[in-house]
Amino acid sequence: RARATPSRAPPSMSSSMAAVAFALLALAPTAAALVAGAPSAPIVTIPLDKQYVPVVRKNKTVSYKTAYFGKVFLGLPAQQHFTVVFDTGSGHLFLPSSRCTTETCMRHRRYNRTASSTAVDINHEGQAVPANARVRDQVNIAYGTGEVTGEFVRETLCLSDHTGARQGETGKACVSMRVITATELTKEPFNTFEFDGVLGLGLDALAVDPEFSFFGQLSKLNHLPQDRFGYFLSRTDEVASEISFGGHDVRRMASDLEWVPVHRPELGFWQLQVKSVSVAGEALPLCDGGDCVAIADTGTSLIGAPREATQRLHWLLARKVPDNPSEIDCRGFPGPDLVFELEGGVNITVGPEDYSRATAMRVLQNKTGTSQVICRASLLPVDGDEVLGPRAWILGEPVLRKYYTAYDWRR
Repeated sequence: RARATPSRAPPSMSSSMAAVAFALLALAPTAAALVAGAPSAPIVTIPLDKQYVPVVRKNKTVSYKTAYFGKVFLGLPAQQHFTVVFDTGSGHLFLPSSRCTTETCMRHRRYNRTASSTAVDINHEGQAVPANARVRDQVNIAYGTGEVTGEFVRETLCLSDHTGARQGETGKACVSMRVITATELTKEPFNTFEFDGVLGLGLDALAVDPEFSFFGQLSKLNHLPQDRFGYFLSRTDEVASEISFGGHDVRRMASDLEWVPVHRPELGFWQLQVKSVSVAGEALPLCDGGDCVAIADTGTSLIGAPREATQRLHWLLARKVPDNPSEIDCRGFPGPDLVFELEGGVNITVGPEDYSRATAMRVLQNKTGTSQVICRASLLPVDGDEVLGPRAWILGEPVLRKYYTAYDWRR
């Protein structure tokens, strides 16, 4: 979903493969409210703010894009705080640089390298370069519809505020890593959303170098209670979503975790093998060959389906609404279940309250002059590529709202 292109050839990433060879991902239904019990010793739990961005068609809001983001802190001893999307579908941390003065950058907090005593300017190989160097290595990163261009710095990142602390006094909540400081941001989507940057939580192979991997560095250097993070998306705005590092929070789970092995972790994605996909008990023939995969992606707001399957899937998930209502929220109208059968017999079931577009579509019948109200699914078409193959699904926000997910870096 995100790709990075350095302006010079990147070093070999073979050293990152062994660390994730036995990575696992677990799922459990989320609890409707915080239940009693202690969390599984996370280093820190970060609450996530939620932003709604309306999608307007013909002067009418038909749906909303959403983004979830939380605070991180950079530099010592005076820490600079930023809001970031914790994105399992990418592998780098980028933040706008104070050197970027475009309208888009100015809408966000910008990282000031000169305000930090722990910052070291580096090239793409991680070697220190003079702070006043006129020519710097750069990288271009694509994020869906957007793109980032930036330079490199080695910096201390903390999950909680450690203002006043010195290097070596921060404990397990801080880590030294490579950061991309953006000198250019495209207007779409970064002009629309409030978050400052993106913190990638993909496996090491998604990054130009393993030192860009925040959780890889945290796991390697800080001796975590568990080399694991957990992600909780709340169904209501009254309860904050959150991410926990160093373990998972059992209070947010309605049942025990079910573990699924990560398929081909050398690609860098939290990717699962899909045995079958069915709607109302009817299996889609697309996955009969055993080459369907699904990627757990906290940075995608929809369920993604292979483009070749979307037309059939839309037809199977569409529902006619009787009595021709003038307004209806389709998320509350009955419909079939969409079921993913994963490796190991783990099933993910998504209902109409999860996959439906809130606003119905009204279809005009030309012959009769009448209209029919139809509830539809909201799906993201996914084009296959040489990395993911032609039959990749994305388990985005609708799945992650229903299931608590835990990501184990070592197992």
